[in-house]
Amino acid sequence: MAPAGACQQTIWHQGSLEQSQQDWLAEEVPVALVYNGISHVVMMASPKDLELFAMGFSLSEGIIQSPQDIYGIDVVPVCNGIEVQVELSSRRFAGLKAQRRAMDGRTGCGVCGVEQLAEIGKPVVPLPFSQTFSLHQLDTALGQLKSVQQIGQLTGCTHAAAWVSPDGNLQGGCEDVGRHVALDKLLGMRARNPWQQGAVLVSSRASYEMVQKSAMCGVEILFAVSAATSLAVEVANRCNLTLVGFSRPGRSTIYTHPRRLRE
Repeated sequence: MAPAGACQQTIWHQGSLEQSQQDWLAEEVPVALVYNGISHVVMMASPKDLELFAMGFSLSEGIIQSPQDIYGIDVVPVCNGIEVQVELSSRRFAGLKAQRRAMDGRTGCGVCGVEQLAEIGKPVVPLPFSQTFSLHQLDTALGQLKSVQQIGQLTGCTHAAAWVSPDGNLQGGCEDVGRHVALDKLLGMRARNPWQQGAVLVSSRASYEMVQKSAMCGVEILFAVSAATSLAVEVANRCNLTLVGFSRPGRSTIYTHPRRLRE
């Protein structure tokens, strides 16, 4: 049976074009987040864990301040994709209407749909220094990252985001064809669990938006398997987030605030 978010496709390989076979592909569908009947954003995403995506996106974008601001979430298939219908409290919906911006088609770039350069970036309250993490435990987490990529192991086509406890074990994680969506799903999962101590680990590079989303949700430490951008480092410095890139077994590059880390 195909896992949610994967489908089979006929393919051919170089060297044997006369013989076809079946292979797994990751599904990518338009997902619209609809707040109190108004479509706010359309993202390309994997069609799984969409309630978590809605929760995490709402938190990381500052649409809500806590999960209690959402009264209900319904995932509704429509003719061209999926609608995730979110019922907001009247106070948060009024705030959303006042600040709403056109973002249709944003697929992983936090600038797409922003009307003015001044709108890029959100004010983030500087994070406290309440977390510590031993880099020796990072190897344990890296070894477990594929365990949250059921689709990725079949297709080689998803990003992962996971919550790592201080002992290096994964508390949980999510995958998606989009790295920002995978992170939002994880942040939504974390909002529903008592995970306070620990760090986020992502299988991708670290963009400024991933840093900002993490900081908006109170995450103090972000590990990325690949590099960080210059703007990601700038934002991490400004909001007191510890940003680590090139997270590989036995090595890592610390870009900001190393005081939270131990050898």
